[in-house]
Amino acid sequence: MSDRLAEEYDAARPRLVRVAYAILGSHAEAEDVVADCWLRLVEADRRDPVRDVLGWSTVAVSRAALDVLRSARLRRERYVGPWLPEPVVTPAVAAAGDPAERVTLDESVRYALLVVLEQLSPAERTAWVLHDLFGMAFPEVAAAVGRSPAAVRQLASRARRHVAERTPRVDVDRSAHDRVAAAFAVAAAGGDLAALVRTLDPEVVLTGDGGGVVNAARRPVLGPDRVARFVLGTLRRTAAGTGRSVVVEVNGATGFAVVEEDGHVSTVLSLTVDDDRVTRVDIVRAPDKLAGIALGASS
Repeated sequence: MSDRLAEEYDAARPRLVRVAYAILGSHAEAEDVVADCWLRLVEADRRDPVRDVLGWSTVAVSRAALDVLRSARLRRERYVGPWLPEPVVTPAVAAAGDPAERVTLDESVRYALLVVLEQLSPAERTAWVLHDLFGMAFPEVAAAVGRSPAAVRQLASRARRHVAERTPRVDVDRSAHDRVAAAFAVAAAGGDLAALVRTLDPEVVLTGDGGGVVNAARRPVLGPDRVARFVLGTLRRTAAGTGRSVVVEVNGATGFAVVEEDGHVSTVLSLTVDDDRVTRVDIVRAPDKLAGIALGASS
């Protein structure tokens, strides 16, 4: 194994993890796929030196992630309650700190987009992610998906229409998102039902994922009044326990987390904002999806 190969793969690793994560919706599985593909790269390089490490690895990681997604579909169909993607959570202070860290957060795959991608077939999702999100040419996408360039073009086109129909109508900038999130947080923390309702879109949807292990909404909660009451009830239960609510980055956008005394995160709340209102509230409580997050123990 050459030092060049290791250096180029390490440089490519952040992008490869983002590609796999966008396809899978699970950061832990994405990390596993990228680690496995390193071993495949070493073996391939021994047989015939790999000149374009990033290109080779992107196709290999995408193909492996697609295989994992196909096998995971059956498990997700049997999942207890709604299945939500695994969030990537970082301390909110990172956003105002190192500019390099800000770039990393801005390149995050947005949580609301991951939720929409769950509605696509594995092949559609992979084709759209590789072409529309990461700018790969259709011949490269075809190599990853295992179909012709014409076929993956059609897959990406169908996925594009679906994504366009279900994502926010406008591209909400960070300041607008933060303004709405702050109003949501103040109303929720103060137990102000009317103020919290005012932050919510008339068609707001709340989805909870407890994985059948912890309490969570088994069905989507619809409408501003019901969503607001559910959020306030969740906060009351949190206040009665040992956790504390903190502002965090959820996939690069301001969200909230409940941190327990030992430092582990028990709840992550992601907001989707459109036209100055919250259109989605996604609450992840499944322990296996939060196991890798640590934000510091309560003081």
